[in-house]
Amino acid sequence: MDSMKHRGRTSMSDELGPTGRPLPTFTDPSPRRPGQRAQIIAMCNQKGGVGKTTTTINLGAALVEAGRRVLLLDFDPQGSMTVGLGFNAHELEQSIYHVLMDRELTLDDITLKTSVEGLDLVPANIDLSAAEMRLVTEVGREQVLARVLRPVLDRYDVILIDCQPSLGLLTVNALTAADGVIIPLECEYFALRGVALLKETIEKVRDRTNFDLRIIGLLGTMFDSRTLHGREVLQTLVQGWDDLVFHTVIRRTVKFSDSTVAGQPITVYASSSAGAESYRQLAREVLQRCPDA
Repeated sequence: MDSMKHRGRTSMSDELGPTGRPLPTFTDPSPRRPGQRAQIIAMCNQKGGVGKTTTTINLGAALVEAGRRVLLLDFDPQGSMTVGLGFNAHELEQSIYHVLMDRELTLDDITLKTSVEGLDLVPANIDLSAAEMRLVTEVGREQVLARVLRPVLDRYDVILIDCQPSLGLLTVNALTAADGVIIPLECEYFALRGVALLKETIEKVRDRTNFDLRIIGLLGTMFDSRTLHGREVLQTLVQGWDDLVFHTVIRRTVKFSDSTVAGQPITVYASSSAGAESYRQLAREVLQRCPDA
């Protein structure tokens, strides 16, 4: 299992967090050093409905608040992140699919500005569902996304990839391009069952196409502290994954759905809400675990 070294970790408080461990105080991140390339983080879970897209959008917005330039890349044919940021996925003339398939196109041709300054989006729609079949015959098929991202690595501090809920070729492309993986995980027992399979896929990618890939952390989502079930799932996660489980836990709230309908991150739609504060804490924790981000 991955070991994790957290540089700059602050002292632990006496307060126990939702995971049952002492809750660290996460300090504000330091400015990035000039000339650093973007850190690429894949948001991955083959199970759908775990809060992956919600986390990608809101973590991205919280990282912008922390002073980072962020590119969100929608890599799911459902286009949920594109829709969640207020765009009509069906009306896109070009998307990430066209850049993958046409070497004459670049990300600059399709990147969209969101309502949050410093937060850009590479959109996707149902066209992307044809990519896996077309990529099968490509030479270096696992590295296509890494090639596409290379020209923009000096323009952003963090690139977050919202992977589709499967372990197919698109997800392997994302893992091959990434520096690290965040695994959002619904606080339900059924959600635990697929984590071992995902870890196996990550290890295969690490062995074959991306030797430096690491798991940044597992993130408990849709947590309801009132239920014994949710608390037990978090305890099971910590027992199995130890420090790889984020201290930050995302609780259930209707405001996430409301912000999606509004096409805004929760940090904008309900800036003072508990959900917004959770993602700000997650951003600080991610930056502490990824000191080059």
